[in-house]
Amino acid sequence: MRRTLLPGLLLPVLLAGAGLAPAQAAQPWSVTPVAGGYQVTLRLPDQLEARDALPELAVDGNSVGVARQSPDGRTLTVVTEDPAAAHPSSVQLAWNGQVAGTERSGPAHGTKPRPGNPVPADPSAPGRYAVSRADYDFGDSALTLPGLGNRVVEERAAVWVPSAPGPRPVVLFLHGRHSACYNPATRATDNTHWPCVEGFQPIPSYRGYDQSAQVLASHGYVVVSISADGVNAQDNPYSEDAGTTARGQLVLDHLDLLAQADSGRAKGMSPLLRGKLDLSDVGLMGHSRGGEGVVKAALLNAARPHPYGVRAVLPLAPIDFGRETLPDVPMAVVLPYCDGDVSNQQGQHFYDDSRYADPGDGVFRASVMVMGADHNFFNTEWTPGVAVAPANDDWGNQDDPTCGMNAPATTRLSAAEQYQVGVDYIAGFFRLVMGHETAFSPLFDGGTAKVGAATVLQETQAPRRLDVAPLQGPAANVSAPFGQYCASMAGRSPQSGLPSCTASTATARFPSFTPANYGPNVTATPLLHLSWTTPSSMSIAVPRSTMAGYDALTVRAALDDANAPADLTLTVVDGAGRSQSATLSSLGDALTPLPGSGTLLPKTWLRTVRWPLAQLKHVNTRDLRKIVISTASPSGGVFLSDVAFQTFAPGQGGPSRLPQVTISDSTVDEGAGSATMTVSLSERSREPVTVSVQALAGTGTQVVNSARQVVVPPGRLSVPVTIPVVGNTVAEANAATAYKVFVVSPVNAVVGQDFAHLTVRDDDQAATAALPG
Repeated sequence: MRRTLLPGLLLPVLLAGAGLAPAQAAQPWSVTPVAGGYQVTLRLPDQLEARDALPELAVDGNSVGVARQSPDGRTLTVVTEDPAAAHPSSVQLAWNGQVAGTERSGPAHGTKPRPGNPVPADPSAPGRYAVSRADYDFGDSALTLPGLGNRVVEERAAVWVPSAPGPRPVVLFLHGRHSACYNPATRATDNTHWPCVEGFQPIPSYRGYDQSAQVLASHGYVVVSISADGVNAQDNPYSEDAGTTARGQLVLDHLDLLAQADSGRAKGMSPLLRGKLDLSDVGLMGHSRGGEGVVKAALLNAARPHPYGVRAVLPLAPIDFGRETLPDVPMAVVLPYCDGDVSNQQGQHFYDDSRYADPGDGVFRASVMVMGADHNFFNTEWTPGVAVAPANDDWGNQDDPTCGMNAPATTRLSAAEQYQVGVDYIAGFFRLVMGHETAFSPLFDGGTAKVGAATVLQETQAPRRLDVAPLQGPAANVSAPFGQYCASMAGRSPQSGLPSCTASTATARFPSFTPANYGPNVTATPLLHLSWTTPSSMSIAVPRSTMAGYDALTVRAALDDANAPADLTLTVVDGAGRSQSATLSSLGDALTPLPGSGTLLPKTWLRTVRWPLAQLKHVNTRDLRKIVISTASPSGGVFLSDVAFQTFAPGQGGPSRLPQVTISDSTVDEGAGSATMTVSLSERSREPVTVSVQALAGTGTQVVNSARQVVVPPGRLSVPVTIPVVGNTVAEANAATAYKVFVVSPVNAVVGQDFAHLTVRDDDQAATAALPG
């Protein structure tokens, strides 16, 4: 757009400190006006702590967005339109929307969940096979990863091989983001150089799951735990998606190497691996950023002409920056209640978003909440006292009454107890899904389980089920006069047309609603909110279908953000008008307030309630016609979702055959007012494909954070998408600015290339040059 101001009349102004002149300023931050917004910069006294969450900057205590980190780890930068950035009194480091070190807690509210039922079999008991080692190490510069700007990383792994005959199923572990290097003499850590500089050596994070690997190998699995230090040291400055694609590529590179070793074509690999690997039967476990990494690996694998048989994925305390769905593959998400790193537990979206991403996928998926667990102690190399390198407890406030180690009535597990729970869940998941050892079903099948010293809450979706009412939006068979559908939190997804489920901005308290880093405005977990002060009821018509073969009526439920006592009654009615009722509180603890208070706790987390059909003695379970949900307390507020009849089973799955959805790059002049990008499918779909498209503001402000849902009709390969572009009359510092636009949370497709660049050319540069000097 042309401008009429003379050169020099609109210069960037540096605001240092709280309105002080530059000579007076002592604060380590600055704000520079840019076209339509502000560039906020914070200089850190030391290298940024290596965490799995992304760093943010907070202006006057409120986060204004994810920060770009400088290569030396000492400078963070955010560009924002927030008017509060014009004259801030403070700029601070934040994580998950919370200023570092200011997490508040108060007296312990809520109730410790009842311990639940012990699992009848011990998933960590040693198996009958002897185990040998076949580790490999090809050095710190063995691989280059396109997702990391073709920078070099190591190719290193610990490998456990059972004595069992024949090709064996393979389980691969991927650790998360921890410092890459340390100095054994000074105990200093470094996460900005790879390979490690002189005096420093790699931190063996990949050795943190040795006991899980040993157990699985003794039961006949080949287990490979790979090192990702090179990705950790380079993902922030050199990756456009925080290293997610690079981690997925790293997993596939190791699977390719293992395939060569199995055929005897890989020099330097142990002969124990020759003919030993069944790569048509592969499981993946990823911790923290490794959790999203193994999901990405499964998606990249599915796009290959001849994919490996990825049949089970376990994200452990995962991040989920991009809200990519993983249908068609059995999956269990493990969440630690006292997570102080990924405190908003965004990995819950893997479960929520995948439930109906392929309505016909028929696989088992679950999400479990481990009470008393933190983020780090699942890995011994991240645990103080047992780690080789420096490590810490990520839960910062050790006096917190719920999660602090110093609190008299804390729910916290000891480091050894938590590690054992991790072994139980890692071994139990793969033995259940890949080995079909159904004795471990109670780890996941809904309700509450006692696993070692831990109480574990569960929600689950079974492969055999009849989805009566997902409760994601209005449906012809649902009448809910005292309910309202809602989604997301704090007004973050206006395009959904639904009110927010909570006005709170404390993202750590609402895992299902927390905004994703690369999909902050995308609708998050729509469900039904029931709120009442007088007796009320709703009804759900049951499709004319026999209930033979199903073993329970299930529903997911939680108290709403008021966290006040409430109860509901479930009533089933058969074709003859006979009925039977039970309160939710009599069937489980889903409406029991979870413990804690403050900005991180208590969590609002939906749990599965199971009503076994064997208990329905007064109705004909082969002819159920209606479900009535009525109030059982004088007042209350409850979130409801996923009413279904189901039978738990491990099921089977494999690489998804759904089309992959991608988005194309585009270039436009800022004066155009909008840009057209193309959403494409790898192949035509018989069903409509829906996907959210999220534009992110970045180094400039011609594009604003916004999201919209796009539908690719059946039989179509692509559709155009319009992205608003806000022009201005200012000559930008750069002739063109690239913004990222993501495809997020697809249905009837999976994500392929998850982002593209929208390049906006500045059309004021030439006009400025043409003005007389």
